[in-house]
Amino acid sequence: MESFKSDVVKIDCDVQTVFSKLSDPEVLKRQLEANLDKLPQEARENLGKVSFDGDSITIESPMGPLKLALTEKEEPGKIAFAATQSPVPFGMAINLRDAGNGATEAEAELQLELPVFLRAMVGGKLKEGAQMFGKVLASLPYADM
Repeated sequence: MESFKSDVVKIDCDVQTVFSKLSDPEVLKRQLEANLDKLPQEARENLGKVSFDGDSITIESPMGPLKLALTEKEEPGKIAFAATQSPVPFGMAINLRDAGNGATEAEAELQLELPVFLRAMVGGKLKEGAQMFGKVLASLPYADM
């Protein structure tokens, strides 16, 4: 399985609070909608391609809808989603670490099982997607959620 990770981003909020907010897709949805103006431009443009339903997230993609169900909550360090509806095995994880002084380090990770011939074609876009996801994680006001 290929892994595409964002840069590590710093969040000015304690790891427990960040974990509790990100591990609930409904809270994440409300915060994304309430803080559109704080999100990177590309994230705002693509938010219409994402829907939230209970413990799952659905992303519209060129391959069709990718439905990701919450599969792992390892408090306070990892939140993972896995595809339940996807043409290829796909997962998404948020890795969190206590950075001290009430701050958190976060890293977004996309995991995909790609045929060799597709890696070269979509690898760059997947890396960009992971980077954008990391920027979104860093831009949310966790203390106000």
